[in-house]
Amino acid sequence: MKKGILLAVVLFSFSTLAQNFQLHYDFGKDRKYFTSTFEMFKPDEYGATYWFVDFDFNHPGNKSASLGYFEIARYILLPLPIKNISATVQYNDGTAPWGPIGHVWLAGLSYPINLGLFVLNTDLLYRKDHFSKGSDVQLTGVWFIPFMEGKINFTGFFDLWTIKNFATDSRDFVFLSEPQLWINVTNHLALGGEVEISNNFIPGKTEIQINPTLGFKWNF
Repeated sequence: MKKGILLAVVLFSFSTLAQNFQLHYDFGKDRKYFTSTFEMFKPDEYGATYWFVDFDFNHPGNKSASLGYFEIARYILLPLPIKNISATVQYNDGTAPWGPIGHVWLAGLSYPINLGLFVLNTDLLYRKDHFSKGSDVQLTGVWFIPFMEGKINFTGFFDLWTIKNFATDSRDFVFLSEPQLWINVTNHLALGGEVEISNNFIPGKTEIQINPTLGFKWNF
């Protein structure tokens, strides 16, 4: 679940169309499979559209596609005195060998926070999860930090949200982050990988999970 180019240029650079294909090999415990990602970020005069599609290739026997997941988000710039505030509507969904992952609707506001070294693009969202009773809230942060005149890029995101715990009748926090480091070999090819860091995200796992990958990215 990448979000690697989501608002990678400060929201919004209207001349930029970004799309890429990634292939990662996951070295995490009990994983050892490939994951592919195709994502696109397209600004326009009203805001921007972002989406990505992930496939895990871990089907027993032939290692064919075993899990599919996608997210799509629409951002609309708001004509407010504070610049660069956007409204956003998002939808997440997918399927896995054990059944549907469950659809999620999100809506809220987005704002880029200048931290000096980099800009952290933040979303504060109302979250309606098919597998969570009631309503939840989500905070998302996305960053893009170039080094060595763009030869190396440190990118990534974090998501923090609440979800209903049906076993205890309480609400838990779920955390997911995927920092990525890419070395740009050419204008199109980058080598690197990511580390998936999560807590309460993987079903049946309550402790912090760390799953590294190695891969390549082709920028179109």
